[in-house]
Amino acid sequence: MFCGSRPGVRAEYMDAARAFGASLAARSIGLVYGGASVGLMGAVADAVLEAKGEVIGVLPRALAAKELAHKGLAQLHLVETMHERKALMADLADGFVALPGGFGTYDELFEALTWAQLRIHEKPIGLLDVAAYFAPLAALFEHTAREGFADSSHLALVVSEADPDRLLERMAAFTPPTLGPKWMTTRQA
Repeated sequence: MFCGSRPGVRAEYMDAARAFGASLAARSIGLVYGGASVGLMGAVADAVLEAKGEVIGVLPRALAAKELAHKGLAQLHLVETMHERKALMADLADGFVALPGGFGTYDELFEALTWAQLRIHEKPIGLLDVAAYFAPLAALFEHTAREGFADSSHLALVVSEADPDRLLERMAAFTPPTLGPKWMTTRQA
């Protein structure tokens, strides 16, 4: 899961983070996340832990103090770099979900999306679209395809829902799409 280490300005963000954590635990889905105790990250982790679910954190040592490493985790992997963090999270996870967040959330989401586009993985990628937070991003994805920088089939790599349970249902049913070409042929150039 990728999301903000801040709570955001809307109460809906924290409410959705808690609901998402509860939905994960109710389905016996473990959480792999960035290891922080603050913001949306901490809210999701706390909700999973309160429901007796499994939570695994992955945090760079340099961020352990800044992001306030969660003290209640059974497993907290401290790594040296952000690259190691993302790689270990990807190895441990069966899918990826982004909740509202900032630049770090986008970085992690786009790396997972790029890896899916390149078929490095075929795991589902979901957006929990709280208060239409990701609507501008979805519009950007569509613009990217219209402008010829991605094949329109690549848009199916991302599942988006406002409801945590519906998002998890769609991710559980996810089948990797047949993708069009990643690169243009010389005839298209």
